[in-house]
Amino acid sequence: MSKAKKITIEVQGTSISILSQPSGDYISLTDMVRNFDGGGALIEQWLKNKDTVLFLGVWERINNPDFNSIEFEGIKNEAGRNSFFLSAKKWGDLTGAKGLIASAGRYGGTYAHKDIAFEFGSWLSPEFKLYLIKEFQRLKEDENRRLSLAWDLNRTLSKLNYRIHTDAIKAHLIPAAVTAKQATITYANEADILNVALFGQTAKQWRDANPNLEGNMRESATIEQLLVLANIESMNAELIHMGLSQGERLKRLNEIAIRQMQVLTSSAAIKQLKE
Repeated sequence: MSKAKKITIEVQGTSISILSQPSGDYISLTDMVRNFDGGGALIEQWLKNKDTVLFLGVWERINNPDFNSIEFEGIKNEAGRNSFFLSAKKWGDLTGAKGLIASAGRYGGTYAHKDIAFEFGSWLSPEFKLYLIKEFQRLKEDENRRLSLAWDLNRTLSKLNYRIHTDAIKAHLIPAAVTAKQATITYANEADILNVALFGQTAKQWRDANPNLEGNMRESATIEQLLVLANIESMNAELIHMGLSQGERLKRLNEIAIRQMQVLTSSAAIKQLKE
């Protein structure tokens, strides 16, 4: 869970940690039982229940191609007996389960995929489960709004820089008394310099390769790509002012795009923008 992002929500006076990672959102069962009589022992009591084991097995078979079904059959046959014991760690070690995780260290405790955590919430208290779902949904809605705002911000920034870019083209690349058609061709060529520098292809090449997609190449771009596009548009305007040829500008812009994309995709910079 080293790449997980920790978020906390408040449910009926209890702070509950959620680890958001590529494989999904995992909710702390340890936090969920904090204010219930029995505390952490409740998790193991829930795991002793045969219905719980069956539910976990179905979830893993649907979501985990590496699930060890043979080991699961043995656990299922033992579940429900007085001597039966199952912990989250034992479950994971025996079956390769991914939905229930016992974690040590910074994010220590027992975590479960949200599907499983909601099921556990039903066992604890139907009321608690409903409040948990409500707060989780509110969290997801807030995240989606922030992501939408970040996207809109980058689109706006891209449009502003595009104006600076086209003004520089008009002042330095378009000769006097050219026709509107000639001007359009010049703009298209300059736009494709940016496209090739960042995407590795022209707008026409992208359309030919993606006939079933609506919109254009930039509308299909990621937030990272839009941010870099906004940057190299401004840089291209400055390079035009400096009198560099298209070939030299393309080379420099491509080098800049590569460096910036490497930074954005390998550091926390873009994650901070999305938060």
